[in-house]
Amino acid sequence: MRPRPRQRPRPSNSYDEDPDPRELPAVERSDVRRAAMNLLARREYARAELSGRLVAKGMPEALVAEVLEELAGEGLQSDVRFAEAFVQSRVGRGQGPVRIRMELERRGVSSGTLESALEDGEIDWPALAGAVRRKRFGGAQPGDFRERARQMRFLQYRGFTTDHIRAALGDDD
Repeated sequence: MRPRPRQRPRPSNSYDEDPDPRELPAVERSDVRRAAMNLLARREYARAELSGRLVAKGMPEALVAEVLEELAGEGLQSDVRFAEAFVQSRVGRGQGPVRIRMELERRGVSSGTLESALEDGEIDWPALAGAVRRKRFGGAQPGDFRERARQMRFLQYRGFTTDHIRAALGDDD
């Protein structure tokens, strides 16, 4: 008979149990600010997105809210600036206003802020839809209904409205 291998003590899984508050290190305001600044140094974040990341790192929600309010007051974090940069980034990828709006909402940007970012960009959405269509499918207009439907689905997936798609396909009503 073979000897049984020794059992190692099973490490506790932090997902299974709530940690004992006495075991958690005390989080100070400077720690929260440093973590927020490290994230903001890489790219712009929406306030809700930044808050979620900091809370996920185990920082107290009330302290995170205070620090983010302070950073916004200093102009280091701005939802308006984030939304403008996000819109320009997505336009560069060939995405339309419907998809951009949906992504900004998911990231916690207020509807007023995202609408102003979409309008202030002064983007010619029909022209962008046409450029995206030409890049993907070439310059020739679709010959049959099936190809036309395929191109329409592609542009709709990219986030363009029906009016933008019609303009891109040459339907001038």
